[in-house]
Amino acid sequence: MDERRIAWLLILVLATQLTLLALQVPGAGGRGTFLGSLGLRLVGPAARTVGSLSGSFRSAGEGVRLQGRLVDENRRLKREVEELQLELLRLEDVRGEADRLASALRYTAPPIGRLRAADVVYLDFSSWLTTLVLYAGDQPVQLNQTVLAPTGLVGRVVEVAPPYAKVQLLTDRAASVGAMIARSRRQGVVRGAGSGALELDYVPVQAEVKPGDRVLTAGIDGVFPRGIPIGTVVSVKAGAQLFHEIGVAAAVDLGALDRVYLLDYEPVPERLQRTNDVRR
Repeated sequence: MDERRIAWLLILVLATQLTLLALQVPGAGGRGTFLGSLGLRLVGPAARTVGSLSGSFRSAGEGVRLQGRLVDENRRLKREVEELQLELLRLEDVRGEADRLASALRYTAPPIGRLRAADVVYLDFSSWLTTLVLYAGDQPVQLNQTVLAPTGLVGRVVEVAPPYAKVQLLTDRAASVGAMIARSRRQGVVRGAGSGALELDYVPVQAEVKPGDRVLTAGIDGVFPRGIPIGTVVSVKAGAQLFHEIGVAAAVDLGALDRVYLLDYEPVPERLQRTNDVRR
């Protein structure tokens, strides 16, 4: 029995009840007639029963609809898992081919170690997100160690006082990161621009740059490995000189950090970065 039929039955019962009450004639002393009393005794329980059945059917219908939605959601998630598994197989094949080519060319990629979590215990809002302090526990932390969030680059360690470490964020005006545009592989330098913004410098005006282009670490600064998301281009205009003026939105919401990840990555030794020591 569907809900519409139950509703009509309820209306019929209520109409019958009202009719019996209308026919009731007050007896002596204001008491109702026998017919009216009998009608109330018969119709009242029936009305309650029909109301109870209607509520039960309505609850059952909602349960069926909810179960249907859960089944559809489960099917959608299974399809997504299958697609991700197929993509993983494809990437594994590409990785295997790259490893074979690297072996033939005797190429060795820079080693990148594991990630380990650290809690943020202080965030500098006084100068708009330039530094943070994290608690690393008894695990060793190195100067210039890369600091990440799940969505991208956070910054680098600039001071260590176990079990704490101070991190310079990307938005610091003194921060700089070797970067590249993912679509064109054009390289430049990302700098903090104040107020939480970023700028991508040294990209020539001849290079095509569009809002929406993803910006990654280029691995050319001796500190950060290649391929970490930095942000997305939000504005491009020709500068007064030979380079674009490019605004970048950070990939990480630095004001919402409560946990970060330290990357065990060996940067280029400083003595190799000092060009003044090169003998001519």
